[in-house]
Amino acid sequence: MTTIAYIANEFPSSLEPYVMDEITQLRQRGVQVVCCSGKRVSPNELSLAERAFWKETCYFQPLSDDELTRAAGRLGCDRRRFWQLLRPVLWVRGVSPVRRARALGHTLMGAALAEQLAPFRVEHVHAHHGYFASWMALVAARLLGISFSFTLHGSDLLQRADLLSAKLSACQFCITVSEYNRRYILSNYPSTLPEKVMVQRLGVDCVLPWPTTTPVTAATGRRFGLLCVGRLHRVKDHSFLLQACAVLRDEGLDFFCWIVGEGPERPALEKQIVALQLQEHVYLVGHLPRTDLAGYYRYADLVVMTSKSEGIPVVLMEAMAHEKLVLAPAITGIPELIEHQRTGFLYQPGSLPDFVSAVRWIQANHASLAGIERAAAASIAASYNRQRNLRNFADEFLARIAQPGADHAHPVLQQIRLSV
Repeated sequence: MTTIAYIANEFPSSLEPYVMDEITQLRQRGVQVVCCSGKRVSPNELSLAERAFWKETCYFQPLSDDELTRAAGRLGCDRRRFWQLLRPVLWVRGVSPVRRARALGHTLMGAALAEQLAPFRVEHVHAHHGYFASWMALVAARLLGISFSFTLHGSDLLQRADLLSAKLSACQFCITVSEYNRRYILSNYPSTLPEKVMVQRLGVDCVLPWPTTTPVTAATGRRFGLLCVGRLHRVKDHSFLLQACAVLRDEGLDFFCWIVGEGPERPALEKQIVALQLQEHVYLVGHLPRTDLAGYYRYADLVVMTSKSEGIPVVLMEAMAHEKLVLAPAITGIPELIEHQRTGFLYQPGSLPDFVSAVRWIQANHASLAGIERAAAASIAASYNRQRNLRNFADEFLARIAQPGADHAHPVLQQIRLSV
């Protein structure tokens, strides 16, 4: 039986159901999967399915004194290998001292991961996202003399590409979610072999039942409804959305806007709502289980996104599968998902007038846009079917880890030398 380790920064997470989906698909193929998480996760807001994963997951933050001692011992037993691991951490250009110190800590966590995985006789380590857990995966794989791969989405490639050159050099393969990302990798990291980088689409269920419950605001009157779903984080740029809502209100549009999600920007957004006097128009709904989200899709007229960076957002796929109109910035992989004025609408990134104009036009012509809604659902069924894409993922993943790797059998990080 093939045994692999699968690690994410935080696992399980209701915001990233595709990680559990991929693990489940691999297990259905007979693969033994050891679940790992860089950070400890609280089970309080997890679903029953997520709690089942939580119970079996190995966590690495914080580490006990004993775990730290054994991790340091594993790193110190081969000084040459330890030095090869430290080279990109110490010498890569453009890294702040704080982030460099964190990378050193993540190297130690990677050694702890190797200690944890050694008894399982793991043959391959995969990290979902290119954040610190992917460096842990690289370190553990090299210390164990096995292969390593990772998945890149959006911000982990475009905004927080920590030690990415070293990771791309060392990995057996890299998965990414869009053709845009693949082109970006090959253009900005030209030493990366093209055959290493594969595009694997995410997906959603294409037959989505409507709920019987009604969101509270929907019952207050038939105003034009906007819906935005996403973590309250700066990269999602909800502040831009609130500015747009203020303009729409001043222009006389009768509307409401639900913002579903939770995160560190909530206090700032609450203050902005008050400052712009949007209390009767904008509602911060908070975090919702995915099963409750369908009710908000149903009663929204337009699903909007204002992010500064994305991969290909699953929330847009879900909205389109629900035959909902979508409006999103023409950035990164989003134009691969949305064909402007055929399956949805795109606006010029960062342009408040373009966003507001698009919302006004869609509201004025909403009754005649059913064809776009149907085309959106058809495009999701054709290219973003969750079960089909999961099967494709497992097929490609297992085929690639079965291929002999020339570099991962050696304990020394030969490939990393190319990146510094």
